Amino acid sequence: MPDFQTVALLPMKAHSARVSGKNFRSFAGKPLFRWILDSLLSIEEIDAVVINTDAREILAENGLVSEGRVIVRDRKPEICGDFVSMNLVLEDDIASISATTYLMTHTTNPLLRPTTIRGALAAYKEGVAASRCDSLFTVNRFQTRFYREDGSPVNHDPNVLMRTQDLEPWLEENSNLYIFNRGSFARTNARIGARPLLFETPRIESADIDDQEGWDIAETLASAPPK
Repeated sequence: MPDFQTVALLPMKAHSARVSGKNFRSFAGKPLFRWILDSLLSIEEIDAVVINTDAREILAENGLVSEGRVIVRDRKPEICGDFVSMNLVLEDDIASISATTYLMTHTTNPLLRPTTIRGALAAYKEGVAASRCDSLFTVNRFQTRFYREDGSPVNHDPNVLMRTQDLEPWLEENSNLYIFNRGSFARTNARIGARPLLFETPRIESADIDDQEGWDIAETLASAPPK
């Protein structure tokens, strides 16, 4: 039997290429990593949050150690670095932590709300039970006119001006959430299985901070008064 039913995987490294030290930098009043961690810990269905990291000391300085539902794992030297596939990090966690369901997210998704995470978990479990999917990842929906860099149209004919709402929807992987199991990961060696369910997240929650501009936009949204 698995040790856990549902485990959240929250990888966290010390170095950041485009926004220095972003995982631990103050974001709208608290360290960036605390936003998504607090959301995960507020969800009763999640039995444990596993943090695979090369920054145990920095986490401790910020008051986070292995206790309760938080498991801090030291990242192996061979899977450290900016050019290591995240799937290798996840593979190491899966080999060490046994669970029925794995949910993976990033510290760079601070606006993702617990209700959305719960909805994705429910959709995944329903899909697996009905044999409709083996994994889930989250997306943003776009219905707008796209062009290549050379100016050629991608998904429309400029000479036939269709309403944007009538264009074929395009779905962007937004890196907010991935949900999978040991079997689906083994089939593809990746967090996205062979038959994934695409789950649309609210655009206002879907910020994934990659650079300073993304940080500024997300922090503005996080600091806005609640409606």
